[in-house]
Amino acid sequence: MPVKPARAALIPLFTAVVLLAACSEPQPDEVAQPIPQVGVISVEAQHFVVTTELPGRTRAYRVAEVRPQVNGIIQKRLFEEGSEVKAGQQLYQIDAAVYEAAVKSAEATQLSASTLAERYGVLVEDRAVSRQAYDEARAAKLQADAALERARIDLRYTRVSAPISGRIGRSAVTEGALVSNGQAQPLATIQQLDPIYVDVTQPARDMLALRRDLDSGRLEKAGENAARAVLRLDDGSEYEHEGRLEFSEVSVDEGTGSVTLRAVFPNPDRILLPGMFVHAQLVAGARSDAILVPQQGVGRNPRGQAVAMLVNDDNVVEQRIIVTDRTVGNRWLVSEGLNVGDRLITEGVHMARPGMKVEPVPAENVEPVNAAGQEG
Repeated sequence: MPVKPARAALIPLFTAVVLLAACSEPQPDEVAQPIPQVGVISVEAQHFVVTTELPGRTRAYRVAEVRPQVNGIIQKRLFEEGSEVKAGQQLYQIDAAVYEAAVKSAEATQLSASTLAERYGVLVEDRAVSRQAYDEARAAKLQADAALERARIDLRYTRVSAPISGRIGRSAVTEGALVSNGQAQPLATIQQLDPIYVDVTQPARDMLALRRDLDSGRLEKAGENAARAVLRLDDGSEYEHEGRLEFSEVSVDEGTGSVTLRAVFPNPDRILLPGMFVHAQLVAGARSDAILVPQQGVGRNPRGQAVAMLVNDDNVVEQRIIVTDRTVGNRWLVSEGLNVGDRLITEGVHMARPGMKVEPVPAENVEPVNAAGQEG
C-alpha cells in the first residue's frame, strides 16, 4: 500500500530527531571528570642570613720597595728570589771600603775635637783661654760627633736590609751593578701576604637599599657575623679560611657609582696571591621571618611580574602577584605577596588555572629547608 506524501515527509524528520537525541546523551567518559592533583608546600617563615656576593681582587697586606740609601757597587745578593724574608734580614751588600775609610777619618776628627774641648775646659777655669774659644771648641766637638755618627750610618746602609717580613720578588740588579741613593728603580719588592686584603666593589644603590631595610626593621643586624666574609676562588672552589670586613670607602666612585669594601683574610699557605680574581660573600644582616619558596613555584605574567599559584581553603586555585628580592640557591626570597600558611603549588603548575578545583597533595619535587635557609 503506498505511503501518503505527508507521512513520508515526517519519516526523515523523525529519524533526525532520534539521532540528535542519541548524540546529546552523556557518554561514559564525560560523566565524571577527575579532579587534577597538584603538589603543594606550606609557606613558612624562617631565620635567614642575608649575604651579598661581589667580585673582587686580592691585594698585598703591606708592600715595601727595597731601595739603596748610599751610592756604590753591589757586591753580593744574599736572598733567593721568591722566598720568604724577615724584617731586618740582609738582602744586598754594597761595597763598603769607601765608607769604612770615612768612618776612620770621622773618628780621628772626633778624637781631635774632643781632646781640644777637654783641654779648653780646664784652661777656661784658669782664664787661660777665652770663653768664646772654649765654646767654639765644644761646638767643633759636637760637629765631629755628628759627622762620625753620619759616617757610621752610611757604613751601616751598605748592608741593604728588608724593611718588612714577606715574600720578595725578583731582583732588579745583579752583582757589579752601580746603585745610588734616591734612584727611581727599586732593587726588589717585598709583599706581606699573610694576612691579605680582598677589595670588592658594591653599587651605592645596593648599600642604600640595605641601610633602608636596616632602618625600617625589615632587616636586623647579624651581630658578630656582620663583619664575616667568605671567599670563592676563580676555579669555583671555596677558600677554607674565613675573613672579616675591615672598612668601606667613604666616597662613591663618580665613574662607576660604586663603593669599595675591603676584607682581610688569613693566608698561611700563601694560596691567595696579589691580583687574583675572587668572589667575596659578605654577611649583610639577618631576617627572622624570611619567606623562601622554590623557584618552580614562581612564574611570570605577561607584564613580567612574579606570580604564584596558591590553593585556598576551598581547594580552588588562586593566582597572586608577589615581590621577590633575590635568589638563594634554587629558591626565591619573597618580601611581599605570600603569608605564612599559604599553600603554594610547586608541582603541576602547568595544569593549574585560576578558579580551578584541584586536589592538593604534598609536593615531591622540593627538598626540605633547614633553619639557616639552605637546602637540606
